[in-house]
Amino acid sequence: MTLDAPAPVGIPAPAPVHTPATAANAVRYGGALQTPPDHPPVPALRVPVEFEAPDSGVAELTWGQMEIWLAMTRQGWLRLGGTKPLPPGTTVQEIADELRYQVTRYAPMRTLLRFDGNGRPTQEVFGSGRIDLEIYDADDAGGEGEGADERAVDETVAAVLEHYQTKPRGFEHEWPVRMGLVRRRGELTHMVIQVCHLATDAGGAQVMAREVPVRESAPVEAVHHLELARWQGSEAGRRHHAMMARHWEKILRALPPAPEPACADPREPRHWSGQLDSPALYLAVPAIAERTQVDSSTVLMALYAIALGRVGVFNPAVIRPLVHNRFRPGLANLVCNLVQSGICVLDVADVTVDEAVRRARRSGLTAYKYAYFDAEGMAALFNQVAAEQGPHLGVTNFFNDRRTVLKPAGAPVSARRLREAADAASFSWFEKKDNPYERLFLHVEDIPEGIALQICADTHHVSPENMEAVAREMQAVAVEAALDPTAPTGVTPR
Repeated sequence: MTLDAPAPVGIPAPAPVHTPATAANAVRYGGALQTPPDHPPVPALRVPVEFEAPDSGVAELTWGQMEIWLAMTRQGWLRLGGTKPLPPGTTVQEIADELRYQVTRYAPMRTLLRFDGNGRPTQEVFGSGRIDLEIYDADDAGGEGEGADERAVDETVAAVLEHYQTKPRGFEHEWPVRMGLVRRRGELTHMVIQVCHLATDAGGAQVMAREVPVRESAPVEAVHHLELARWQGSEAGRRHHAMMARHWEKILRALPPAPEPACADPREPRHWSGQLDSPALYLAVPAIAERTQVDSSTVLMALYAIALGRVGVFNPAVIRPLVHNRFRPGLANLVCNLVQSGICVLDVADVTVDEAVRRARRSGLTAYKYAYFDAEGMAALFNQVAAEQGPHLGVTNFFNDRRTVLKPAGAPVSARRLREAADAASFSWFEKKDNPYERLFLHVEDIPEGIALQICADTHHVSPENMEAVAREMQAVAVEAALDPTAPTGVTPR
């Protein structure tokens, strides 16, 4: 088992905080907390796509689905997707056939939610139905003159994507997939797609990316997600959750008391996201991984813990790595949301970076093992411990390595090259919003010849200055450790 398996874009189990009523209502009634555009694009045509499948049924949400649902009650609806250019000559019928294949083969794509009187969701998978494929014309955009066609297409694609991302979602009556096509002068140019995170995670999206282009017809080599939900609710599933909960409770009750987080520089909008593009991490992390004989995700998690300690945000660091869970029997090829968050407590004070990496490996493997549980039951445990010890357990620091291209170690890198690469790093803020996010969340992304650290936080708990400092300290520690196997973490005991 390796932590280098790509971790999907996932959202952690609920922190022990009260869910804002506005966020819960926005999700419950299909509202996105992001602000929709004033004048959303209107499709020129809706093509009905009929589908029939051999399976249907009703069940509870799976543990992964419930975990993402609880996150969406705080944050608004979450999704995967984007845009892609289409080959010249692509027809509407070809894309309609592709959409039909997706919703037929993958049951979560034809699933709707049902709510009880308290707003608690269950799911229903439909064996037949209709989903609309929307066509948007770019003919009226772009103006005139040179580049008008290209501008028209780009503006329309961007407008449709924004519309799909911000349009309120009706979970009881809208299929999880939104798919639209952009055309210019009658010719299709782009696809725009957004899939609700309840339906799949990035691991499931990778399964679809393999199967959809070739229209894979062999039986799905995975447990059906309704069967998975039923097992999780069975006596065997309850026993499994109880084992997970005993492990978590032991960790939670051993955490030192934490004061209420406070920030001397709170901002409005309060939730900020920034990104450090680092060529140096791309060079340094594989070198450390090779020397310590661990995977690169473990190295990055150790660097995160060290940076949190150096900046004075958290020490020991309590980190919640997102776990794809696809190493479990029958789940590797399942298109469904399986991501759940583990928990690691990393004391990296007064040790070398290499020792911190080794500690991260031991803690990370255990976190993977115990990141498969009943999300509602774990939320109840969090709230129970918080009621006894205070609501600020310090467990809202999340780590999500969602890289798919992992650079192997190569020839030793010179100190000069590493330092030049560090100097070439750039940091920028890319989002400032009012709707909620977790208190601190680090995503690791691929970029050409580099690693990107996306750090997202509530500035009422972590200042923008400290957010940027955490990312830059991760790079600084990596460079130091790549050049010196005895480099200390530079973290002092709490």
